[in-house]
Amino acid sequence: MLHIKDVHARVEEKDILKGISLNVNAGEVHAIMGPNGSGKSTLASVISGKEEFELTQGEITLNSEDITELDPEERAHKGIFLSFQYPIEIPGVSVTNFIKTAINENRKAKGLEDMPASDMLKMIREKADLLEIDRKFLSRSLNEGFSGGEKKRNEIFQMAMLEPKLAILDETDSGLDIDALKVVANGVNKLKAKDNAVIVITHYQRLLDYIVPDFVHVLMDGKIVKSGTKELAYELEEKGYDWIKEELVK
Repeated sequence: MLHIKDVHARVEEKDILKGISLNVNAGEVHAIMGPNGSGKSTLASVISGKEEFELTQGEITLNSEDITELDPEERAHKGIFLSFQYPIEIPGVSVTNFIKTAINENRKAKGLEDMPASDMLKMIREKADLLEIDRKFLSRSLNEGFSGGEKKRNEIFQMAMLEPKLAILDETDSGLDIDALKVVANGVNKLKAKDNAVIVITHYQRLLDYIVPDFVHVLMDGKIVKSGTKELAYELEEKGYDWIKEELVK
């Protein structure tokens, strides 16, 4: 599904990614871990096409299509979804109206007409029930006055409605208490399927107790330096990252 080949990237003339190669197949969950400043969020931004990050070398393909030169909107229409660390507030725009607009813009890009209102309402209700979201929540202004957990729950709802091929969760556990963490993880797990994939970017192993990854990759100094199964996450929790640095020096 997603193939990243020897990707180098910089921001404001500073090299951040220094040769990333990664293959993510449909049905898989990949976790990206690493210390602060290692390039985790830059990798998420580069995959999603954020323009402030300059790709200086390498190639990114999605479902065998080269998306390296596509802008973020085009990549979203191809099926890439990025959840933000700090979702923005949009006063006066309800959660429901925001998602209706997003879905119909997606359909427009594919040459389809707007989704009929009755079908949209049915889908909204089904996804809200699946994620145990109160209907009153959907009439609130997008992220305005939301708690950290509500913002993350809203993003998982958006993900459920848009049904992306590749979902990238960039430190979605940041600032969440254990109850909110479980809600988010439960939503992600319900949306996993054999024809989509998830990349989870996190500092901490605790999220991976609830969203169990097929593969764990350690990013340090702009490179993937170690990959393994979920057990690698437990090892990182116990030992930190210094032991990997020591291995690299040997």
